Parts: sequence; C-alpha cells; structure tokens
Amino acid sequence: MIKKIIFILFFAWVLPACTISYKFNGAALDYSIYKTISVGNFPIRAAMVYAPLQPMFENKLIDTYTKQTRLRIVDNPNADLAVEGEITGFTLTPQAVGEDAFATKTRLTITVRVKYTDNKNPSGSVDQSFSAYRDFDSSQMLTDVQDQLCEEITDEITMLIFNATAGNW
Repeated sequence: MIKKIIFILFFAWVLPACTISYKFNGAALDYSIYKTISVGNFPIRAAMVYAPLQPMFENKLIDTYTKQTRLRIVDNPNADLAVEGEITGFTLTPQAVGEDAFATKTRLTITVRVKYTDNKNPSGSVDQSFSAYRDFDSSQMLTDVQDQLCEEITDEITMLIFNATAGNW
C-alpha cells in the first residue's frame, strides 16, 4: 500500500514537469527582444500594373504579422524588425496549347522583392524575391478573374515571406 502511494505521489510530482508545447502561429521570435515591426510600402515596379495589388498586398502582409505574432506594428524604419520592398512582377504566360495552336491555360505570376531587416540581429536579415502563380482558363478574361487570383497569390506570398522572416524557416 505504501509503495502505491509513493508511486502515485512520484508521478503526480514528475508528470506536471513534463509538458509538450506547440506554437501554431509558426513565429520563431523572442518577444523579450522583439517588440515592434515596421511594414513599409511595396510600390509596383512591374511592367504590367494592376493598381489594387499594392494596397491588397500591404494589408495582407500587415494582417499576417499582426495575427501570427505579438509584434506591434509601428511606422518607423528603426523598429526592431522592418519589412519593405517592391512588387517586381505581374506577368501572364501561356501554359497549355490546344489543337488550334491557341493557349488553353494562362498563368498569372506575381513576384515581390522583400528586404527584411532585423535591427537586433543583422544576421537574421533577408533580401529575397518571392513569387507565386495561379493558372486560369484562357477562355476567361483576366479582368473577370484577377481579383480572386490576386487574393490567392498574395495570401501565398505573404505566408512565404512570413515563414522566411519571422517564422525563421
């Protein structure tokens, strides 16, 4: 009987010390060091321009850092972390050719160059281009599908950027 009590007390003491912790947001930031982030403008420098893309992208990027981290968004390039860049590509390319030698699928690709500056640890800074694409049926007009495609593509690109910067992947 004494052995059972000792056994139970031992596990009651040991088990609480053994915990598994998961972070579902993917952020790999030490919040005792990093408190603020500045998200700059991302002007469109692509040959083809879709005007709503810039504010759509900037808002998604701010939302991603706001929802996935505890960082405070500030309007100061000297924040603990800073993200800035430019939209360098908005291109359409034919992907599949039908019997009549016309494209049956078209690919919309968006490319964004990002400069991520870690003012606390310069080795954590990133200067990289990210791109994503979506294919659509060539029988559709770009103007009919570009809002939805740009939403999907910017969602993917912002997650790629987040994972390469704050996610530290």
